[in-house]
Amino acid sequence: MNAAAKAVTASALVVRRTIAASPEEIFDAWLDPAALGIWMRPDGIRHTSAKVDARVGGAYEINMQGDENTYAHNGVYRVIDRPRRLVFTWVSQGTERCETLVTVDFVQRDQRTEVVVTHEQLPAGARESHSKGWTSGLERLAEFSSNGALS
Repeated sequence: MNAAAKAVTASALVVRRTIAASPEEIFDAWLDPAALGIWMRPDGIRHTSAKVDARVGGAYEINMQGDENTYAHNGVYRVIDRPRRLVFTWVSQGTERCETLVTVDFVQRDQRTEVVVTHEQLPAGARESHSKGWTSGLERLAEFSSNGALS
Protein backbone atom coordinates (compact mmCIF):
# COMPACT_ATOMS: atom_id res chain seq x y z
CA MET A 1 0.00 0.00 0.00
CA ASN A 2 1.45 3.41 -0.86
CA ALA A 3 1.68 6.19 1.73
CA ALA A 4 -1.35 8.03 0.33
CA ALA A 5 -3.65 5.01 0.54
CA LYS A 6 -5.94 4.58 3.55
CA ALA A 7 -6.10 1.33 5.48
CA VAL A 8 -9.54 -0.22 4.99
CA THR A 9 -11.30 -2.85 7.04
CA ALA A 10 -10.82 -6.38 5.78
CA SER A 11 -14.44 -7.37 6.19
CA ALA A 12 -17.66 -5.60 5.38
CA LEU A 13 -19.83 -4.09 8.09
CA VAL A 14 -23.29 -5.72 8.05
CA VAL A 15 -26.32 -4.34 9.96
CA ARG A 16 -29.76 -6.01 9.83
CA ARG A 17 -33.24 -5.02 10.93
CA THR A 18 -36.64 -6.58 10.23
CA ILE A 19 -39.38 -4.01 9.73
CA ALA A 20 -43.15 -4.46 9.57
CA ALA A 21 -43.67 -3.13 6.04
CA SER A 22 -43.43 -4.37 2.46
CA PRO A 23 -40.11 -4.35 0.58
CA GLU A 24 -41.56 -1.74 -1.81
CA GLU A 25 -42.46 0.63 1.02
CA ILE A 26 -39.09 0.28 2.72
CA PHE A 27 -37.17 0.54 -0.56
CA ASP A 28 -39.01 3.73 -1.51
CA ALA A 29 -38.14 5.31 1.87
CA TRP A 30 -34.46 5.10 0.88
CA LEU A 31 -34.99 7.18 -2.28
CA ASP A 32 -37.53 9.75 -1.05
CA PRO A 33 -35.78 12.92 0.19
CA ALA A 34 -38.63 13.77 2.60
CA ALA A 35 -38.58 10.27 4.10
CA LEU A 36 -34.77 10.28 4.38
CA GLY A 37 -35.03 13.58 6.23
CA ILE A 38 -37.23 11.92 8.83
CA TRP A 39 -35.65 8.54 9.43
CA MET A 40 -31.97 8.94 8.55
CA ARG A 41 -31.07 10.55 11.84
CA PRO A 42 -28.50 8.59 13.78
CA ASP A 43 -28.24 9.34 17.49
CA GLY A 44 -27.18 12.93 18.10
CA ILE A 45 -28.61 14.28 14.84
CA ARG A 46 -31.35 16.92 15.18
CA HIS A 47 -32.21 17.48 11.51
CA THR A 48 -31.48 15.74 8.21
CA SER A 49 -32.02 17.11 4.72
CA ALA A 50 -31.57 15.18 1.49
CA LYS A 51 -31.40 15.71 -2.26
CA VAL A 52 -31.86 12.62 -4.41
CA ASP A 53 -31.50 11.95 -8.13
CA ALA A 54 -32.98 8.43 -7.96
CA ARG A 55 -31.51 6.84 -11.08
CA VAL A 56 -28.43 4.73 -11.78
CA GLY A 57 -25.61 7.26 -12.09
CA GLY A 58 -27.65 9.86 -10.19
CA ALA A 59 -26.18 11.55 -7.15
CA TYR A 60 -27.50 12.13 -3.66
CA GLU A 61 -26.60 14.51 -0.84
CA ILE A 62 -27.55 13.97 2.78
CA ASN A 63 -26.77 16.61 5.40
CA MET A 64 -27.13 15.67 9.06
CA GLN A 65 -27.25 18.55 11.52
CA GLY A 66 -26.01 17.84 15.03
CA ASP A 67 -25.92 20.25 17.94
CA GLU A 68 -22.70 21.89 16.73
CA ASN A 69 -21.79 20.48 13.31
CA THR A 70 -23.28 19.53 9.98
CA TYR A 71 -22.17 16.20 8.54
CA ALA A 72 -22.31 16.03 4.76
CA HIS A 73 -22.68 12.68 2.97
CA ASN A 74 -22.80 12.16 -0.78
CA GLY A 75 -22.48 9.52 -3.41
CA VAL A 76 -23.80 8.02 -6.60
CA TYR A 77 -26.38 5.29 -7.15
CA ARG A 78 -24.87 2.25 -8.85
CA VAL A 79 -27.82 -0.20 -8.67
CA ILE A 80 -31.51 0.56 -8.22
CA ASP A 81 -33.40 -2.74 -8.36
CA ARG A 82 -36.79 -2.02 -6.76
CA PRO A 83 -37.70 -3.59 -4.36
CA ARG A 84 -34.74 -5.94 -3.94
CA ARG A 85 -31.45 -4.04 -3.87
CA LEU A 86 -29.96 -0.58 -3.71
CA VAL A 87 -26.21 0.02 -4.16
CA PHE A 88 -24.54 3.41 -3.80
CA THR A 89 -21.22 5.00 -3.00
CA TRP A 90 -20.89 6.79 0.36
CA VAL A 91 -18.43 9.60 1.05
CA SER A 92 -18.37 11.56 4.30
CA GLN A 93 -16.14 13.00 6.97
CA GLY A 94 -16.62 9.67 8.76
CA THR A 95 -15.04 7.81 5.82
CA GLU A 96 -12.15 10.30 5.76
CA ARG A 97 -13.64 11.52 2.45
CA CYS A 98 -12.81 8.16 0.88
CA GLU A 99 -15.40 6.55 -1.39
CA THR A 100 -17.00 3.52 0.26
CA LEU A 101 -19.74 1.21 -1.01
CA VAL A 102 -23.15 0.54 0.57
CA THR A 103 -25.46 -2.28 -0.53
CA VAL A 104 -28.95 -2.48 0.92
CA ASP A 105 -30.91 -5.69 0.39
CA PHE A 106 -34.66 -5.86 1.06
CA VAL A 107 -35.74 -9.43 1.83
CA GLN A 108 -39.44 -10.22 2.25
CA ARG A 109 -40.16 -12.23 5.41
CA ASP A 110 -43.93 -12.92 5.48
CA GLN A 111 -45.55 -9.48 6.03
CA ARG A 112 -42.24 -7.90 7.00
CA THR A 113 -38.98 -6.91 5.35
CA GLU A 114 -35.48 -7.70 6.50
CA VAL A 115 -33.24 -4.77 5.61
CA VAL A 116 -29.59 -5.77 5.29
CA VAL A 117 -27.08 -2.92 5.04
CA THR A 118 -23.60 -3.99 3.93
CA HIS A 119 -20.99 -1.22 4.07
CA GLU A 120 -17.67 -2.03 2.38
CA GLN A 121 -14.32 -0.32 1.94
CA LEU A 122 -14.57 1.59 5.22
CA PRO A 123 -11.38 3.07 6.62
CA ALA A 124 -10.19 1.01 9.58
CA GLY A 125 -11.23 3.60 12.18
CA ALA A 126 -14.74 4.16 10.76
CA ARG A 127 -16.33 0.78 11.45
CA GLU A 128 -17.70 1.44 14.95
CA SER A 129 -19.23 4.85 14.17
CA HIS A 130 -20.87 3.51 11.00
CA SER A 131 -22.19 0.44 12.82
CA LYS A 132 -23.84 2.73 15.39
CA GLY A 133 -25.10 5.07 12.67
CA TRP A 134 -26.69 2.37 10.50
CA THR A 135 -28.15 0.62 13.55
CA SER A 136 -29.82 3.75 14.90
CA GLY A 137 -30.91 4.80 11.39
CA LEU A 138 -32.66 1.45 10.85
CA GLU A 139 -34.30 1.79 14.28
CA ARG A 140 -35.72 5.14 13.17
CA LEU A 141 -36.82 3.64 9.85
CA ALA A 142 -38.73 0.98 11.82
CA GLU A 143 -40.34 3.74 13.94
CA PHE A 144 -41.15 5.72 10.78
CA SER A 145 -42.83 2.61 9.36
CA SER A 146 -44.75 1.80 12.55
CA ASN A 147 -46.16 5.36 12.58
CA GLY A 148 -47.91 4.58 9.30
CA ALA A 149 -45.72 6.97 7.33
CA LEU A 150 -44.98 4.40 4.62
CA SER A 151 -48.50 3.41 3.74
